[in-house]
Amino acid sequence: MKNTVLIMLLCIATSVSAQKGVNWLSMNDALAIQAQDPKPIFIDMYTSWCGPCKMLDRNTFSNEDVINYMNEHYYAVKFNAEGDEKVTYMGNNFGNPRYDPAKAKRRNTQHDFAKHMSIRAYPTVVFLNEKGELLTAVKSYRTPQQLELYLKLFATGDYKNLKSNEEFAAYTDNFVPQFKEKKGK
Repeated sequence: MKNTVLIMLLCIATSVSAQKGVNWLSMNDALAIQAQDPKPIFIDMYTSWCGPCKMLDRNTFSNEDVINYMNEHYYAVKFNAEGDEKVTYMGNNFGNPRYDPAKAKRRNTQHDFAKHMSIRAYPTVVFLNEKGELLTAVKSYRTPQQLELYLKLFATGDYKNLKSNEEFAAYTDNFVPQFKEKKGK
């Protein structure tokens, strides 16, 4: 039965990829699918009140190159870091026991999973490897071209070859973005 559910989730994710937009999943669904078909996980840690989070949605996650790359190379998770979603990660259960539904559209208490990931600013995007292990968290708003560097760094495994801050700096200096800027409306 469990495999049937996972196959259904994979089919849903695949059919959604034919639609326009990032194939956002819940954290639990991404981990379940990843267990059957390993691929890195990308998590957008956002809050409902965060202006730069909304800019990330509007300007970056709507970019066709970002959408296509993320849908092909990642399981993408949109996670409300002040929401009340239940998450099971690495054998631990996380929730937000102090969540107040009356504050759903403004500042609320931080979710325990966001605390576990050491999230201190919004937006922050989190990269997990194919085993669900934390690679890094990248704070702040990013344009499509700025996010491209990180998307490709972790999807290709190039990060494994960078052993120092100097090597990372050289990588970023030599990185040539290929994602196109979104045309003005």
